[in-house]
Amino acid sequence: MSLLLDLHGLTKAYPGVVANDDVSFEIARGQVHALLGENGAGKSTLVKMIYGLVRPDAGRMILDGDAHAPDSPLAARDAGVAMVFQHFSLFDALDVAENIALGMSDPSPMRDLAQRIRTVSRDYGLPLDPGRIVGDLSAGERQRVEIVRCLLQSPRLLIMDEPTSVLTPQEVEILFATLRKLAAEGTAILYISHKLEEIRALCDAATILRLGRVVGRCDPRDASASELAEMMVGSALAAPARPAHEPGETVLEVTDLSLPPAHAFGTPLRGIGFTLSKGEVLGIGGVAGNGQDELLAALSGERLSPPGSVRMGGRDLSRLAPEARRKLGLLAAPEERLGHAAAPDMSLTENALLSGHIRKGLARRGFIDWSKARHFARDVIAAFDVRTPNESVAARALSGGNLQKFVIGREILQAPDILVVNQPTWGVDASAAAAIRQALLDLAQGGAAVIVISQDLDELMEISDRFAALNEGRLSAPVPAASLDVERIGLMLGGAHDLEVAHDTGDGAGIFERTKMKQAAR
Repeated sequence: MSLLLDLHGLTKAYPGVVANDDVSFEIARGQVHALLGENGAGKSTLVKMIYGLVRPDAGRMILDGDAHAPDSPLAARDAGVAMVFQHFSLFDALDVAENIALGMSDPSPMRDLAQRIRTVSRDYGLPLDPGRIVGDLSAGERQRVEIVRCLLQSPRLLIMDEPTSVLTPQEVEILFATLRKLAAEGTAILYISHKLEEIRALCDAATILRLGRVVGRCDPRDASASELAEMMVGSALAAPARPAHEPGETVLEVTDLSLPPAHAFGTPLRGIGFTLSKGEVLGIGGVAGNGQDELLAALSGERLSPPGSVRMGGRDLSRLAPEARRKLGLLAAPEERLGHAAAPDMSLTENALLSGHIRKGLARRGFIDWSKARHFARDVIAAFDVRTPNESVAARALSGGNLQKFVIGREILQAPDILVVNQPTWGVDASAAAAIRQALLDLAQGGAAVIVISQDLDELMEISDRFAALNEGRLSAPVPAASLDVERIGLMLGGAHDLEVAHDTGDGAGIFERTKMKQAAR
């Protein structure tokens, strides 16, 4: 392989932290190159320098023999560099085609572009309607917009930051087939992911960062996932563990929960019903856009539901707002951390106050106790190893994974009786993901009931007592997680389940056979 991109001595510092310290490595044409590291290791800053969003303090970049020093993403795109972001760079008020056009140097006429979007997105198994307003899309659908926008540019270098976090295993395989084809045609791919088995399956080279410095290089195909994780964090990882247990009394009952969509392109909830016991972890899987956000909103109180549809300890919560439910012990952490779970321009102290003031007593008679709020924020930072200079930093200044740790930690440290979380480890490194999962298990071990909504099937298999699949706003009846495997769950997430499947609580073989027949018949 011939050299495409040469990075030499890249350094970037911010007040209180050196994000990149003398980083050097090479990427060849046609190479799928992994960039690995813990949250806060400097990965995002590095790729932002390549893409023209950040200017290095020192060092140089050479792209295809020419100096590469883009002063904007437009300049980077003109040089043949495209990027799929972990946090979406989209305008909510514009439609899909308009957003994609804004990310292209020379877009086609809108009608032609819309047809290209339909064709490319369909070919890659990530269907998009170019006329949909982005503000009405789910997180998974927004990720599709980012991916398709890059693929339309035929880049020489494609940077992908956590591109599979909202895809099913089947969709991941489709995406990987596309990336392998691009690599075979000579496109270099710089791939960031905390899913280490994905790295081993896709990438043929890896550079490992720790605290902003390169600490290792390897062929990930020759290393195990645990070995890669140990190189990232510098120590061995302990797998989350939970002693054998029996679920306790029922603490949450959801009965015939039906809601119309919140907007024109939303997903209605259709007759959802389940129970949740004290000390239980219920895993709910679903492809993005199938009602995850709507379900969390109905359980948290962001959307009120029909009387009697949500009961906690026999008390009807269906018409109670979020603060009233929090006071009773039902807490929630939504998927979209920046803008929903956390206010971007507020400090970590202020964000701790927003959801913690009731249960942590951070305000009294209308006056905020800022000292207690700061101490609560510091407790979250310390307990969940949030990499930040201090609690006064704005939420948007944290890396995605560190903000995720803060959001989840903020809720867990409020000692909820019931906790509902959506995508709890999205975009966090292996060490942090293990810590978050262990914290959820410890919470359940202490008697709390936990609902984990996730597209990470390994995560659901690891921590769930029971599993249910969410598809088009319908929820299958929960089945013991031990009776399923990842392939079967993946089929269920794709909609290959019905009442017959939902009530199969055997070894799962019947589920697999019927779902295969259903998909073949479609």
